[in-house]
Amino acid sequence: MQPSDSSHFNARSPQSSPPLVLLTGATGYVGGRLLGLLESHGHRVRCMARDPANLSGRTARTTEVVRGDVLQRYSLVDALKGIDVAYYLVHSMGSNGDFEEQDRQGARNFAEAAREAGVQRIIYLGGLGDETDELSAHLKSRHEVGQILKESDATVLEFRASIVIGSGSLSFELVRSLVRRLPVMICPRWVRTQAQPIAIEDLLEYLLAAVDHPAEQSRIYEIGGPDQVSYGDIMQEYAQQRGLKRYLISVPVLTPRLSSLWLGFVTPVYAKVGKKLIDGMRNPTIVTDDAAREEFNIAPRGLTAAIERACKSEDHKLAETRWSDALSSARGIRSWGGVAFKNRIVDSRTISTTASPEEAFRPIRSIGGRNGWYFANWLWTVRAWIDLMLGGVGIRRGRRDPDHLRVGDVLDWWRVEEYVPNERMRLFAEMKVPGRAWLEFEATKSGGQTTIRQTAIFDPIGIWGLAYWYALYPVHDLIFHGMLQRIAKRAEQSSEVSAGQTAQHATLPPAS
Repeated sequence: MQPSDSSHFNARSPQSSPPLVLLTGATGYVGGRLLGLLESHGHRVRCMARDPANLSGRTARTTEVVRGDVLQRYSLVDALKGIDVAYYLVHSMGSNGDFEEQDRQGARNFAEAAREAGVQRIIYLGGLGDETDELSAHLKSRHEVGQILKESDATVLEFRASIVIGSGSLSFELVRSLVRRLPVMICPRWVRTQAQPIAIEDLLEYLLAAVDHPAEQSRIYEIGGPDQVSYGDIMQEYAQQRGLKRYLISVPVLTPRLSSLWLGFVTPVYAKVGKKLIDGMRNPTIVTDDAAREEFNIAPRGLTAAIERACKSEDHKLAETRWSDALSSARGIRSWGGVAFKNRIVDSRTISTTASPEEAFRPIRSIGGRNGWYFANWLWTVRAWIDLMLGGVGIRRGRRDPDHLRVGDVLDWWRVEEYVPNERMRLFAEMKVPGRAWLEFEATKSGGQTTIRQTAIFDPIGIWGLAYWYALYPVHDLIFHGMLQRIAKRAEQSSEVSAGQTAQHATLPPAS
């Protein structure tokens, strides 16, 4: 196979237009963050998603969003048309069925479609691991995908990374959950496995720089921070920065299967994803080739700085993107009672209304204080008295203004953490709960209707946190369902009043 002509990238003048970039995996952890960077650096971006609605409100106006699925070969034709550079950031680790075969088929479909479309460069994110070792199924599949993509005849720049340190990443969330919830951990052998973690910001720098990197042939770049550490070292560093004392006791008897079930119970992570992740943790993931350091002007930060930055992001807001946002190409997410088993427990529900987004958002921004919570206010009052008895803030604080909000405002026992007028409001709970809780509302135009999305997010601490959520889930389900119904009803009533006033004004005789 002859390397593709890369002169388009090497000789592009400052006046020439930037390449048209296709981003797959934009709903995932890495892709979601890369999207904003590509846009801010002036790249022309096209995102491919199985359901374009999942990217609603998350892209710049100049970014094109198209429907496509790597497991459906025909859907890639339009997505790749006219593309110069394509990011391949999809995988099937969280899917049902044979994830290796799905990864293989997806890569093969993409390579064939890219070859037919004349794509000149593919940028792929894989995993570190010495191929002379007996690699886990997950890492073996990651390497195989990179090899298949080279059949496209495009220049393939494959970045292989170890653990990604960043608020919201799967590996970091696993570490965070274990350290926060268990003062003493009985650890299997994989806790001693050596890795070379990289901060999410540094990983993104590599991926962004790859668009214009003057590579003339396909290359594999091993990337990582300067520190080679064990998973246990990462846990202890996180514990130290959080002011926690943790004891790790290593035992040889916990199999990947038992470890994954344990993780699913404690963290919680999908047991299925946990097993695949742990299978890969038995393999050292160390950088053995310094080509990336030599060819890219990037100096990755060390473990201490990477964890410090991730902790700051974690403290100030929800992660910009989360690994659990990623939508597997095989569509399988196990749930119970509408609650997906992820690092943070998420209960999301929607309702459609004929009201405009502005009218739909009016009752949302007016929630709390004397306006109440629209449904079962007596239950909110009971919860407030319980909170007071536990030393919490209760419901006494009300709200600053009955109809207007700004970030930082108090709404009873909630605080406004994010507020975009007529679009989105996120509240952080300041009540006494065994964990952290958020309540988010969004209003988006969809065809001739408005979709109101209500999302409850709970980050439990330990077994008591999980017990709290599931014990109260029937009550939460009742309250959240009723609240959403009432919000939609009030929005439609407001819409009808506005329409009546407009009609009445139109029929008034002109002033003499």
